Amino acid sequence: MGGIKINTAEQLDFLIRYLADEHDDDINIPDDYQSKRNLLRALMNIRMPGELSCEFLKVQDEFLTKETLDKDLTSVEDIDEVKDRIMLWQGDITTLNVDAIVNAANSKLLGCFIPMHSCIDNVIHSAAGLQLREECNRIMKVHDGDEEVGSARITGAYNLPSKYVIHTVGPAINPGSKPSVKDKNDLASCYRSCLDIASYNNLESIAFCCISTGVFNFPQDLAAEIAIKTVNEFLNNTETTLKHVIFNVFTDEDYSIYKKLLFGDG
Repeated sequence: MGGIKINTAEQLDFLIRYLADEHDDDINIPDDYQSKRNLLRALMNIRMPGELSCEFLKVQDEFLTKETLDKDLTSVEDIDEVKDRIMLWQGDITTLNVDAIVNAANSKLLGCFIPMHSCIDNVIHSAAGLQLREECNRIMKVHDGDEEVGSARITGAYNLPSKYVIHTVGPAINPGSKPSVKDKNDLASCYRSCLDIASYNNLESIAFCCISTGVFNFPQDLAAEIAIKTVNEFLNNTETTLKHVIFNVFTDEDYSIYKKLLFGDG
């Protein structure tokens, strides 16, 4: 492609062909744009860490950055539900223009490999680009083992509007079971670890997703209570650069839970 400027549809075709050529099996490439876009995300999701050409990265970054800039981005100044340094905001965490967003990762820390999965891990990696998986892979090679529950790691955010992504592994609860004391402590540790690493890196704003409440089955009400309690204790007892801690919720149910706990109304 050299220095020739290509349009979005051509970029999409190039990215699909590049990733499809890595597979031995023939991949049926659809004709319409949205189906092609879904295929690209699926191919990104299943790709194992590995070297990527400079040309691919250049086209991918231009493509994903344009998608990000075309979204309705939100900064801390746009959030109006505020209690001291704590904020509540409902929406897509990948549209938050803040210092760091928190990713509810799994113990491998490489992102979700299920094509088009709706989990936050998949959504964040898909919007950030394949460099995020590459950086996580470098971290895990040095770490040499699964990431511990309750710990946190910080990476770049690449094509996201935030500056960083902080990855934490929350406790997983067996379906039908109640969280143990250890599970509760591990979830609190997730929040403390993220706050610690944000402060260590002199960040001023961090947005938390609802850690462990999705496929990890932690009860939403209890998880919110632990999250708010832990954040309040940290802000009240720790010298920190953090000025804004955002609880990002996606569902109406989570919004109601947090709104009642933070502001006393539903």
